[in-house]
Amino acid sequence: MDIVDTGGSTLVALLATDAWMQAREGIVALWRRFRPTQADEVTLALDETREELLAARGDGDTQGEADLARDWQRRLRRILAEDPEVAEQLERLLAEVRGSLPEAERPAPGPVFHTQVSGHGRAYLAGRDQHITER
Repeated sequence: MDIVDTGGSTLVALLATDAWMQAREGIVALWRRFRPTQADEVTLALDETREELLAARGDGDTQGEADLARDWQRRLRRILAEDPEVAEQLERLLAEVRGSLPEAERPAPGPVFHTQVSGHGRAYLAGRDQHITER
């Protein structure tokens, strides 16, 4: 589910921008509609995520930021599994919030890899560390 990966990462990135309240309100509204009993919990979780994100960025902790994105990807995956209509609303919300930011504050899209190999060539693509041992 691409919306899960991009949604979690985008949401966490937005929490460190001037649009964080708009993103927070939109996600809480989404939960109120599809999982109303968890809306207050999600509100607290978003506030905690923002605090942790700002601390991680202040410390240069990219792994901490990635962990926060994975946490939200898991939450989104669970709510999307219950009702596919959530995906459409989530995409609309994230596009709206991203679009309201100045260009310099818009979260960067995820990595895009392109490769072309011919002959006996090899291509190794990775989103993180890669260790190759050839003998």
